[in-house]
Amino acid sequence: MQNEILLVAEAVSSEKGLPKDSIFEAIELALATATKKRYEETSLIEVNIDRSTGEYESFKCWEVVSEEEFEDSEFHLQLDEAKAKESTLELGSIYREQVENVEFGRIAAQAAKQVIVQKVREAERAQVVEKYRAFIGELVSGTVKKVSREFLIIDLGDGAEAILSRNELIPGEVFRMGDRLRAVLQEEERENRGPQLALSRKCPEMVGELFKLEVPEILEQVIEIKAIARDPGSRTKIAVKTNDNRIDPVGACVGMRGSRVQAVSSELGNERLDIVIWDDDPAQLLINSMGPAEITSIVLDEVKGTMEVAVTEDTLAQAIGKSGQNVRLSSQITGWKLNVIDQNAASEKGEQESSTYVTSLVGYLDVDEDVAKALVEDGFTNLDLIATSSNVDIAKIEGFDEEIADLLIGRSKEALLTLAMELSSDSDEDSNDLMSLEGVDMSLALELNQKGITDREELAEQSVHELIQLVDMTEEAAAELIMQARAHWFE
Repeated sequence: MQNEILLVAEAVSSEKGLPKDSIFEAIELALATATKKRYEETSLIEVNIDRSTGEYESFKCWEVVSEEEFEDSEFHLQLDEAKAKESTLELGSIYREQVENVEFGRIAAQAAKQVIVQKVREAERAQVVEKYRAFIGELVSGTVKKVSREFLIIDLGDGAEAILSRNELIPGEVFRMGDRLRAVLQEEERENRGPQLALSRKCPEMVGELFKLEVPEILEQVIEIKAIARDPGSRTKIAVKTNDNRIDPVGACVGMRGSRVQAVSSELGNERLDIVIWDDDPAQLLINSMGPAEITSIVLDEVKGTMEVAVTEDTLAQAIGKSGQNVRLSSQITGWKLNVIDQNAASEKGEQESSTYVTSLVGYLDVDEDVAKALVEDGFTNLDLIATSSNVDIAKIEGFDEEIADLLIGRSKEALLTLAMELSSDSDEDSNDLMSLEGVDMSLALELNQKGITDREELAEQSVHELIQLVDMTEEAAAELIMQARAHWFE
């Protein structure tokens, strides 16, 4: 009997080229499955085979748990009961009780066969995945072996197969059995089946791999692909950079009379390809990416990772693109969130913000409008910025000197102190005060006050977009703060 197990392990291992351990594990699982059938109730059974003699032992197992975790007496054993059986057991230990073995011969044609076949297939798949792991992320070619409603099975050769989900096909693509195709090799973890080779024709890497085939300069790393943004089947933007100033990266990728870019486009179902020059400056990269839309100004917010882009009114639609495609792809290329508006709206918004800042400074610093405008135009838009600046920086403003700068800094600090005292006093008496809201500390309350939001009611009337434009916070935090301010509306 023991020899029979060793013979089976030896024969299957030799035939399939799999490690004997995988076969032994399959036989152990088959024996455990057969042993479970002896019990009316569900039990946890473990079988251990001696790899050298083929002898095996069967055990019924229980996990040692606390009283709170105890659920089923067939799987769990409480600690005091376990200690009575074996003093060395602790929480989380497994208590094993030996039970009678089932004979291997009687189950060979049933459970063992099924489990062994399943384990063998899983081990074979794992071997194939391991063999191809070095090629993950690269372009491979294969033949369509099977077509179903949800996926295609692709034969990669040498007995290797990969699955190509229909979700990973370019929209509108149709393949039939026997068709050859190219796709990017990936690895996916399938439930209860372990790792499996998968393919994708929708991923951005597909475009980069095709350009490597068509453009020798990319393969030789004379030209680098720095970023790819893709809307599969419709449009792709690819940013390239040259490591040799004598070579035009865009021209090299386009090829003579567009031959290279056309070859890539044809493989992708005539997908439109925009090749742009990479630039380490995000603003310049955006200009390159959004061309030929005419950009008149760009305002970067490095804290929020956003760019406000103003374009001429007649190129606004072109800059945004159909269904926002152009701005979406440009956002992916640059890695920044983009807000595209026409220059007239940008000018109006700038004037409104400037007016708000000027009015605030006139009131708090007791200065005339011209002084406040000069401060705002030079970037000193609130009390905090002035109070924490050096007199040398402020003195650089035309018409200012260090004496005036010292005076403005002093007044800013006094105004902040007075404002803080007022907020602290109001918060003890007025439920409409900003400080009465959870999450609003003195610093945030001061910042909101300088932006014209002086109480809870004014905060409640803000939209999320308006609030994040005024103060540095995430959309989620702004939404939560506004809902807190509005809570009394629903009481």
